[in-house]
Amino acid sequence: MPWHEIEFPLEGRDPEAVEAALLAAGAAALAFFDRGDEPIFEPRPGELRLWSDTLVRALFDERSDPAACLCRLTAVLGAGLPAGAKLRPVADRAWEREWLVGWRPMRFGPHLWVCPTSAAAPPDAAAIVVRLDPGLAFGTGTHATTAMCLEALATLGVRGRSILDFGCGSGILAIAALKLGAERACCADIDPQALAAARQNALTNEVSARLDTIDAAQELPTADCVLANILAGTLIESRERLGRACADGGDLLLSGILLAQQEAVVSAYRPRFAIVSVVQRDDWCCVHGRRRTDGDPRC
Repeated sequence: MPWHEIEFPLEGRDPEAVEAALLAAGAAALAFFDRGDEPIFEPRPGELRLWSDTLVRALFDERSDPAACLCRLTAVLGAGLPAGAKLRPVADRAWEREWLVGWRPMRFGPHLWVCPTSAAAPPDAAAIVVRLDPGLAFGTGTHATTAMCLEALATLGVRGRSILDFGCGSGILAIAALKLGAERACCADIDPQALAAARQNALTNEVSARLDTIDAAQELPTADCVLANILAGTLIESRERLGRACADGGDLLLSGILLAQQEAVVSAYRPRFAIVSVVQRDDWCCVHGRRRTDGDPRC
């Protein structure tokens, strides 16, 4: 099916009003893009925080008249819209396969691999393979924060241990731990779609019998290794809960932390955890801590 795209700068318009107008005009999909290079730090769950120079792109199918759509949008969003708008045809493609372009199997540590479900087995006789396709939940290994956690897991030694993946997203970290020999894993998230994705990915990787899912607001189980690749602010807010969930002498991996936030996160966890290492990649870091025993006066 042929498509066409309407693109225009947001220019201070209410993004929710823009979204409503585009959907009312028949848009099949829309997205917001940064026209500069402006980072957005720490959006809260459910918060829509956009750039100061934002570009809007909306996709319409062949049944829509681009000029007529633009006229309807102008009537709702203002007469200045056409001046900055662009109309272009978009060739039809197998959209469900587009994410595969440029994405190849990735190795983390000596033998841990994350591969698309349709990819050939990696050229590694000792490969431990996690099969995963992008979906609605965060986590495929391509982002630096996830990559650092996977590399830490690959060398940490999780065989026979219990795992808590707090803010699990796709479940990639818990599933990787299970493939590396962990006994059981619990995925916790506030997003039902993330928990559904984690369960489906566990089925795909044949580890579902050893993986549980819970709402992150519930009481957290105690685990030998606690993983949390989430926002730094949420990590700091959750320090007491994650501290209680980590068994004495257990390991803690924290990521999703910008370099500028490293000291604040480390300071929040230092009373209960000895900091083993801090690994940096790009603008991010991953903190490895080890839980002090309850008899330690610093706890």
